[in-house]
Amino acid sequence: MNSDRPYRGRVAPSPTGYLHLGHARTFWIAQERARASAGTLVLRDEDLDCARSTPHFAAALLEDLNWLGLEWQEGPDCGGPFGPYHQSERITLYREARDRLHQAGAIYPCTCSRKDLQAIARAPHAGDDDEPIYPGTCRLNPKPEIRNPKSSWRFRVPDGETVSFTDGHYGPQSFVAGRDFGDFVVWRHDDVPAYQLAVVVDDAAMRITEVVRGADLLRSTARQLLLYRALSLEPPAFFHCPPMTDAQGIRLAKRHDALSLRALRERGDTPDRLRAAWEELPSR
Repeated sequence: MNSDRPYRGRVAPSPTGYLHLGHARTFWIAQERARASAGTLVLRDEDLDCARSTPHFAAALLEDLNWLGLEWQEGPDCGGPFGPYHQSERITLYREARDRLHQAGAIYPCTCSRKDLQAIARAPHAGDDDEPIYPGTCRLNPKPEIRNPKSSWRFRVPDGETVSFTDGHYGPQSFVAGRDFGDFVVWRHDDVPAYQLAVVVDDAAMRITEVVRGADLLRSTARQLLLYRALSLEPPAFFHCPPMTDAQGIRLAKRHDALSLRALRERGDTPDRLRAAWEELPSR
């Protein structure tokens, strides 16, 4: 990352449920790091999951972030020079990136079904809730590149290469392509860009200089660094926050309705009280 660039951070919630305490702490850290650098905070609505993203949750996340006291300078509600700030309105950018990867031979079509992957893929790593390691079925047995409506597109990782970066919180990190993660989906079979590609394209286009997010995405950072290189884009710095857990030690997710910001607000909690309690909750 070029440290001479003005600081630009971002918060990027998905409108697929109510925000919880873990989101709140991560987003607050993102804001404070932007403020400490006299930088800009961008709000991006990651609404590509058409099946679960709803206008109700989109309105709720704006309301909850405002209640929490977050202040952003660019976003879907206030505009800015790098919009649109809804991912659903940025599909053309993602298609252009996918086509560049295709032309470079960096991706290949995959016709494996979810049932196929469950039967043959190695299990995902503990704490990593994204796709399992792909065994290379369609890479090893390439099919003619026909526009199969059931095909996804996978990025061909450089097997054996170590991808290293220094995280702002956890320090030096290294992952080996082909061992710690395999060929990953960049374009889904339902003709929607996958998370890995969309965030790389958006963070580069919006000139984000530091990505603040949860530690469950450390491994995704290695994948995304490969995409930055393949697309000849400059990567940002990364700061991964320790996850928050519930009383049973389970990492918070949107299924934890009792710990959603909406539920906490309704029972009388205040942003100041929540921030004071964050240090007392178990994290690891």
